[in-house]
Amino acid sequence: MNLIWLFVLKSFNPCFTNLTMGREDRSTWKANYFTKLLSLLDEYSKCFIVGVDNVGSKQMQTIRHSLREDAVLLMGKNTMIRKAIRSHIDNNPALEKLLPHIKSNIGFVFTEKDLVDIRDKILDNKVQAPARAGALAPCDVKIPAQNTGLGPEKTSFFQALSIPTKISKGTIEILNEIHLIKKNDKVGASEATLLNMLNISPFTYGLVIRQVYDSGTVFDPEILDITPEDIRMRFLQGVRNVAAVSLSIGYPTLASVPHSIVNGLKNLISVALVTDIDFEAASRAKEYLKDPSKFAAVAAPVAASGDASAPAAAAEKKEEEEEEEEDDDMGFGLFD
Repeated sequence: MNLIWLFVLKSFNPCFTNLTMGREDRSTWKANYFTKLLSLLDEYSKCFIVGVDNVGSKQMQTIRHSLREDAVLLMGKNTMIRKAIRSHIDNNPALEKLLPHIKSNIGFVFTEKDLVDIRDKILDNKVQAPARAGALAPCDVKIPAQNTGLGPEKTSFFQALSIPTKISKGTIEILNEIHLIKKNDKVGASEATLLNMLNISPFTYGLVIRQVYDSGTVFDPEILDITPEDIRMRFLQGVRNVAAVSLSIGYPTLASVPHSIVNGLKNLISVALVTDIDFEAASRAKEYLKDPSKFAAVAAPVAASGDASAPAAAAEKKEEEEEEEEDDDMGFGLFD
């Protein structure tokens, strides 16, 4: 009977023949996937390699929708991705750098927009999730001191986890903050049950950026946090180090030449001060040695104003003390 219906469907819709031939469909699907992946690798010079562990289909759909205007999200099997990249290395040798990172459950986010902006959009799409036994904790989990609202019959459960508690108003109260799970530790069945009883969903899941590919270079996502100011400071520190080494070994470089010129000028001024040689830079130093008071004239008014105010304040304080002594005497002697 099933064969009869299959024959009828084929007669009305010739395309149904392809749907019933799974092997041909799979090969066609693979060819289309290879074509799409290679076209994206050629079209976009930048992409993120993202981990998709614990990301559900509904959440994935939300992420695709949020990136629709700025990026393209493509998933696939690692074996297929490697095969496609290896077949295209002759046309783009830089793609070979991606191969060591094609492992575990990963996908690609292709873009031509600013990498920092796209990274923020990717990381914003996260959802709360309860702890599941056997899963690796993506972060530390701490339970604050609180009244759990659970009845005294659950006391033994907390004791098994070595959590200090007391009974308060007929419910269990946790006395101290508890570091229940450490990052990257496997969640136990007891810990997962406790968190579910307390209605705590400690984890957030979403796409995790593992590597960044930009114009043939693969690097860690932390590099995106480096600011132009950080680069400037690192560059200046490098210039200082080069100048210090160059001055120490007496080898002139672009970094050390300004310091060498300044040091040479200081030596010339020192020579000019003990000889009759005179030039513009040395004349000011000679003038200072002849009459240092000229250069102290600027600071003199400030010091003078401070010195003038000090005696006035002292005189005022002395008058106040004399008035207090007169008031204390009140015109009477000690034995009157």
